Amino acid sequence: MTYIISGIQQIGIGVANVHEGFKWYRQHFGMDVPVFEEAAEANLMLPYTGGQAHQRHAILAVNLKGGGGFEIWQYTSRTPQPCAFQPHLGDIGLFCAKIKSNDVNASYQFLKAKGVNLLSAVQKNPVGILHFFMSDPFGNLFEIIEDDTWFGKGYLNTGGPIGMMIGVKNTERSKTFYATILGYDKVVYEQEDSFNDLSGLPGGSVRCKRTLLTHSKPRVGPFARLFGNSYIELIEAINYTPRSIFENRFWGDLGFIHLCFDIKNMSSLQAACEKAGHPFTVDGGAGFEMGEAAGHFTYIEDPDGSLIEFVETKKIPILKKWGWYLDLRKRAPEKPLPNWMLKAMGLNRVKD
Repeated sequence: MTYIISGIQQIGIGVANVHEGFKWYRQHFGMDVPVFEEAAEANLMLPYTGGQAHQRHAILAVNLKGGGGFEIWQYTSRTPQPCAFQPHLGDIGLFCAKIKSNDVNASYQFLKAKGVNLLSAVQKNPVGILHFFMSDPFGNLFEIIEDDTWFGKGYLNTGGPIGMMIGVKNTERSKTFYATILGYDKVVYEQEDSFNDLSGLPGGSVRCKRTLLTHSKPRVGPFARLFGNSYIELIEAINYTPRSIFENRFWGDLGFIHLCFDIKNMSSLQAACEKAGHPFTVDGGAGFEMGEAAGHFTYIEDPDGSLIEFVETKKIPILKKWGWYLDLRKRAPEKPLPNWMLKAMGLNRVKD
């Protein structure tokens, strides 16, 4: 069996206070169902933490309307470091996360009423999709973008993350990487210009190559219906010399720390990554546990060093208080979980 990618499982976000982060994201984006919470030592990420294990506290939260989750991650044994400069459009790395909305104008008015730092008005992207940009209180950039694939119900118009805007050095090289390993083989648009709809972003007037990718085949696997479609937007600066957003910093410091995909068949994925010249740089092993969840996680780097995580989920909590955990090893890897089973996780919802 070849490997299966169910979709974007989560985006890792380094924060200064994990509980403040979780509260903000559930109140403003509806990320209110915690999948796990754990305080422990991160002793497997040594290549990206200065060769030293550090204590951390993490919460994985999802929005059952659909989309991926957030792994909200805080160092507790050191002070997480911010980027030494204001990242600009075209800087190298994970720059801006895409959050789905079923009513972009309503999302804009809701966030405006909440006092959120809105960076643009509602506009259309190059293919006519409504979107706008904003910043959270921690300095992270988000694009709220119209989407029409949904899983469940929620009290906000937004769902979870469905993609990432990534600064790259060479568009063609990155297109090959994201198509070959991650299945983003369909070009939605590809243009070179200074874009009016990006002008509100830091450095948004830069001339750049802008390429939006998606997958031509529907995702399959246990969580595919929840995650839905996803997108990678590559930005290559033309008239600006970019810097690395995570230069001289550790994984887990403030900002977007990784882009994570839920997968099946880690051994097949490993062979494909090695063949493509992107071997695993971290391998957590098949028996890794994180709070109430368990699985096998690995990391690779994209051509410019941005961290891509893979998780083969083995066990997830459905109803924690009743001790109901789902062992995914007993299910066909391509088969989606029943909708009712995933929606039952909503009984773990944190209400404010």
